Amino acid sequence: MANQRIVFGEWLPDQPGVSGTLVDAKNVYPTGVGYAPFPSVENYSQDASENLNSLFVGKYGSEVQVFAGGFTKIFKLDNTDLSLDDVSKSGGYSSAFNWNFTQFGSVVIGANNSNKLQSWTIGSSTQFADLDANAPVAKYVTVIRDFVFAGNLDNGTNSNKVIWSDINSETTWVSGSTSQSDFQFLPDGGNITGMVGGEFGLIFLERAIYRCTYSGSPLFWQFDTISKEFGCLEGNSITQYGNITYFLSDTGFFQCDGISISPIGTEKVDRYFFDDVDLSDLNSISSTVDPVKKIIVWNYKNSNGGRSMLIYNIQLQKWSRAETTANVIGTIATSGTTLEALDTTLGYTSIETIPASLDDRLWIGGKYLFAGVVNAKIVGFTGTNYNSEIITPDIEVGYNSMVILAKPQIDNGSATVKIASRKNLNDNILFGSLSTASSEGRASLRSVGRYHRLSINPTGSWTNAVSVDVEINQMGLR
Repeated sequence: MANQRIVFGEWLPDQPGVSGTLVDAKNVYPTGVGYAPFPSVENYSQDASENLNSLFVGKYGSEVQVFAGGFTKIFKLDNTDLSLDDVSKSGGYSSAFNWNFTQFGSVVIGANNSNKLQSWTIGSSTQFADLDANAPVAKYVTVIRDFVFAGNLDNGTNSNKVIWSDINSETTWVSGSTSQSDFQFLPDGGNITGMVGGEFGLIFLERAIYRCTYSGSPLFWQFDTISKEFGCLEGNSITQYGNITYFLSDTGFFQCDGISISPIGTEKVDRYFFDDVDLSDLNSISSTVDPVKKIIVWNYKNSNGGRSMLIYNIQLQKWSRAETTANVIGTIATSGTTLEALDTTLGYTSIETIPASLDDRLWIGGKYLFAGVVNAKIVGFTGTNYNSEIITPDIEVGYNSMVILAKPQIDNGSATVKIASRKNLNDNILFGSLSTASSEGRASLRSVGRYHRLSINPTGSWTNAVSVDVEINQMGLR
């Protein structure tokens, strides 16, 4: 009899099951050892009057305001009753593109590729308005140092053009002797597909990446190519954490620190992603940071018509995946809610209807939270553990063996177990019936073959799935 402990290591779907890496890590996220449950969505807001395509949170002083964009309207979350109020400019909008938001001081600025940049001043505005009569129509907007930058202009007519405002003046867009506002055409690399800001800027094109650095008078900005013939496939895949930017290229997932570019998905998840994604709807991809779990998440439409998420742990450099009903993901924050307000103001009349535990960050004012959109409603990822599954690599003990027992190591929970055994690597992989672990954590099995892989489904209020112990009897060839 052989006893083996299979630690739940990396999920590398681009590698074969016999390589020793996990075959699947579904509805979980990576931890230092093993995986933790990824929660399901719970409704947070009321319904908007149209489906939503973006989320943004603006903070200025103690004021917190959450915005959600649709193709014809912009909505603001009412913190008193969680309704989504239409705060669009008079006449609304008409665009086939998702909103792209940024914040400059107290001003929230939005771009939708069809209308002039829109602005909202936190603390005083009651509806969005054109940022300025001379403000551009842009697909992307960001803040670099003390300037507002806009890129891919005039509804695609100037798709390789970037323009910036005057210093410390988001409403000045005309160049001149007293203004630092100006523009730049980026001559190679195709269309601008996204921008991020900070102390320096990164401008992503289809086949190039530029670093944008302030140089002072007379040119003000210096544009240096840091990547040639290599760029960003879809701007909605770009997200930033600290000084690192993460994005999807036409070959896979990468990170950029403004100087160098490094792959994070090569021979790990890149082939899996391109096999799974619906490339005809790639522009519906969205990405964000979960600041609590320290993970980057990409949400995309899969080839089966549903929505999937790829999850990357920044510090561990490990991946997992999740299924979701969320169409879009993003970041929100709340203004804080008392226990009394949950009942009297928000209308939660019982513990069962509250979308998160009472000690969740959702109810603490000003804390950034990972959230999303399901059709016309803002949702939080604060629900119950969601059908998690970990599939082990193939185990081989001699030419023929029988697995008789599995003991999942699940912190604060239990598990059900299935096994698939086969003689040859080209045989079909068919999992048997579920075996529920006993109170001692033992799941009885009886499966014969040369290669064995186990499907572990943690159950209960579990907190971490670490490993599984397997008992195997080596057998003869009869």
